[in-house]
Amino acid sequence: MKAKKNINTLSAIILALFALLTLYLSSSVIFDWFGIRAKEGNYVLFIVWTNFICSVLYLFAVYGFIKRVKWTFWVLIIALVILLIAFIALQFHISNGGTYEEKTIGAMVFRMLVTFIFSFLAFYNINKQLKKL
Repeated sequence: MKAKKNINTLSAIILALFALLTLYLSSSVIFDWFGIRAKEGNYVLFIVWTNFICSVLYLFAVYGFIKRVKWTFWVLIIALVILLIAFIALQFHISNGGTYEEKTIGAMVFRMLVTFIFSFLAFYNINKQLKKL
């Protein structure tokens, strides 16, 4: 039981750092803080907005990990679905000749993988744990 609590705490810390970094980077492009927009090159605005929305969802999930509430898993699944839809839209954008940075594809795959891992951790450590109580 203590091990799962430690995993939840560690998950919350790592996800919080990831969420805050994502929030900072995406909002910097959206609101052009510190001239970041010019440095980003051919960014895809709907991907930046997707990342911004997911960063807010990640912060809700952090709270869920800390409080060990069942809906944490669903918040992360919603973020994962949003990312998947945006990734498919990105593929259409690219196939129709839209401009983009190559790093965007890798970043999206990484973000979906991270979200999936945290979803799994939430399901395994919170939902399974609640059923045992």
